Amino acid sequence: MITASTGSTYAGVLGIGSYRPRRVVPNSEILEQIDSSDEWIQTRSGIKERRWASDDETVLMMSVNAAKDALADAGIDPAEIGCVIVSTVTHLYQTPAIATQIAVAVGAPTAAAFDISAACAGFCYGIAMANDLVRGGSAKYVLAIGVERLSDITDRTDRSTAFIFADGAGAAIVGPTDEPGIGPVVWGSDGTQHKVISQKESWQEVHGNHNWPHLTMDGNPVFRWASFEMAKTAQQALDVAGVKAEQLDLFVPHQANMRITDAMRRALKLPEHVKVARDIERQGNTSAASIPLAITAMREAGEARSGDLALIIGFGAGLVYAAQVIRLP
Repeated sequence: MITASTGSTYAGVLGIGSYRPRRVVPNSEILEQIDSSDEWIQTRSGIKERRWASDDETVLMMSVNAAKDALADAGIDPAEIGCVIVSTVTHLYQTPAIATQIAVAVGAPTAAAFDISAACAGFCYGIAMANDLVRGGSAKYVLAIGVERLSDITDRTDRSTAFIFADGAGAAIVGPTDEPGIGPVVWGSDGTQHKVISQKESWQEVHGNHNWPHLTMDGNPVFRWASFEMAKTAQQALDVAGVKAEQLDLFVPHQANMRITDAMRRALKLPEHVKVARDIERQGNTSAASIPLAITAMREAGEARSGDLALIIGFGAGLVYAAQVIRLP
């Protein structure tokens, strides 16, 4: 008879950290290469500036800095980390996973480690898997990271995307708790729309030349899908967690577009007291990193406190999505 593994009855987020690149890129710099205006960019996306990584701010470096902040926030010895999950689409090596290097760099050299490709839903995917790993007994503590250097694969002459994407990293420690700290995940995909946000060229197509592949996005269908279908997913996450909108303290959606955030807030009928993340204004769209970056920004601004209930939802290329309610550390 096989012995089944058992873990903690409950799990929660014990610590959160982030890393923002040093370089601030205002809309005026973007406008040097596209025919647009600051007013158009802000009206369309809500973005005033974004962060782009310098050469030394690699996927590894940003991840390690965010992870160390999360470990310090949780008060966890790195050697206790049993698994490292990294969500990224901009670690530009097919193999090995960047998670293994991060595990060594943070002081967890023998932890299980792997990367996932879930685009802007990646952080929520990582939290869902970490929750199950802790509760299933596969790891006592899990480090979940979302990290991107989207400036590497952004076509800076493309009027529809050049102003959107940015760089950064966010991390969370998930571990055992006395009470439920992470609600059931509501997640899924719609592969029929895989082309609306996608890498324009395959690696085979760019082989032999000096150009990177670039991201493309068909904005209108993405806006409609995210604004309306993702509001339904967010409501489902509240329902399965047994949490009502008025019980929330924070709403932290993927920082894709300010108009999408506002449309979702209205559809969810969130009360005025619920603080809404708007980190995209200064950070841009950092895909898998955007939710933890937004949470840390709200903590630093005094808008988020330990014990707050937050509804988080990520959605993006694939199309993929995931949402859950979490309690902040």
